[in-house]
Amino acid sequence: MTFPDLLALNAGVVLATMIGLWLVALRLRDVSFIDAFWAFNMGLVAVVDWFAADGDPTRQALLTGLCLAWALRLGGHLFMRWRRQGEDRRYASLLGRLTARGLPGWAASLVFVFLLQGVLLLLVSLPVQIGQAFDHPPVGPLGWAGATLAAFGVAFEAVADHQLARFRASPDSAGQVMDRGLWRYTRHPNYFGDACVWWGLGLIACEVPWGWVALAGPAFLTFTLMKWSGAPLLEKGMASTRPGYGDYVRRTSGFIPWPPRAGQSKAR
Repeated sequence: MTFPDLLALNAGVVLATMIGLWLVALRLRDVSFIDAFWAFNMGLVAVVDWFAADGDPTRQALLTGLCLAWALRLGGHLFMRWRRQGEDRRYASLLGRLTARGLPGWAASLVFVFLLQGVLLLLVSLPVQIGQAFDHPPVGPLGWAGATLAAFGVAFEAVADHQLARFRASPDSAGQVMDRGLWRYTRHPNYFGDACVWWGLGLIACEVPWGWVALAGPAFLTFTLMKWSGAPLLEKGMASTRPGYGDYVRRTSGFIPWPPRAGQSKAR
């Protein structure tokens, strides 16, 4: 299968999946589960390419295995969170604004949630698409370094999510700021782990012809997490509901793990 054919296949799979999920959302009257299935669908793209592409077997196994490990863990985590917490206020607010402007609710959810996320999914997943499309060269030092970074990212993000879940489950944590474990060194260890995964997959893909194009995926993901829909929205809400969050921000790195700044009081 040629590379353009592979991209077209992926686009078709993602389009069909997103339309199916949209129909489910109409029945549930809730689109919030898309976050979990965004991760699951990344794994789906990797598996489709593993079967359809004719790439180097070792590189395909690395890209598919690492992407699946990330997708199943994160998707499962987000799906269970959705089941516990219900509708995400961010999506309710977005759709409320769009329908207030006269756009039908079904169209707003289709275009601005499911189809938009499908396009962004195809962009971010470029490493697993491009990296599996070529059968040469064999995996080299850059690819193995990328695999190590991606595996580290999966573990780092998993530990961060586990620590946060334990913190939230404790009655003593009500109204407190999570500044323990990995959260002591970065305000967003889960986002940092996420970025490590996709930059690692990007490095694996970089060894194939035109592989550098795949770096657009992790670059956009990092921008999204830190400047668009990730950290900015989360921190805005935390600042208004957690009295000690401002102090936490002043002493703690926003992204890359780093020892906390001295001279600030603890936020708990």
